[in-house]
Amino acid sequence: MSATITSSKTLQQLREQVLEANLELVRRGLVLYTFGNASGILREEGLVVIKPSGVPYDQMKPEHLVLTDLNGKVLEGNLRPSSDLPTHVLLYQRFKNIGGVVHTHSEYATAWAQARRDIPCFGTTHADYFHGPVPVTDPMPAEEIAGEYEWNTGEAIARTFRDKDPDVIPAVLVANHGPFAWGKDVSSAAHNAVVLESIARMAYFTTTLNPGMGNISSTLHDRHFLRKHGRNAYYGQAGEKK
Repeated sequence: MSATITSSKTLQQLREQVLEANLELVRRGLVLYTFGNASGILREEGLVVIKPSGVPYDQMKPEHLVLTDLNGKVLEGNLRPSSDLPTHVLLYQRFKNIGGVVHTHSEYATAWAQARRDIPCFGTTHADYFHGPVPVTDPMPAEEIAGEYEWNTGEAIARTFRDKDPDVIPAVLVANHGPFAWGKDVSSAAHNAVVLESIARMAYFTTTLNPGMGNISSTLHDRHFLRKHGRNAYYGQAGEKK
């Protein structure tokens, strides 16, 4: 990749961050074998770095990651990119503030996706990260599945967010498939994916213990979300990334 497009240092930093995010998914038990993928973007240059398809995590190095443009064209790398690249690219195109995307088949979040159920906000752990239920997409019609499937997966996600803000609900469940999460950078996307699996697990147990449990009050939901996010947030230390 030419230095006129981006500095080698900046690109190498993104490669290292994307590799670390992928490995974090393994450490947190969100992926099995070669399942799952994480990507990051250099917005000004329109460059995406993503995990290669089917490569074991314990063998991956930064140079194995694949560099593409925002149309999914491979610019650098000898390995094929993740088969989910079109979904990642579409999300970067539609959700202008995100800097990283993560896809897993983590057990509890995937169970909610397979059940075609939103994850309700029952408590403050959920409220700290997601300003509303984590939505599930509508099932994809046969023609979308038979067509450009991965691109159409992104379209299904985008349709789900026509009346929702992806900046305050940084995750979705693709019906019968699994979760995608995103964030301001790839590290945040991985963090949100880990939290998503945790709240999916807690929500499962909540509905098991009390099938009639209602959502958290909007007052408590807002208080917990807004104390960590937005201009009046006060959680953590001054100048600290939340």
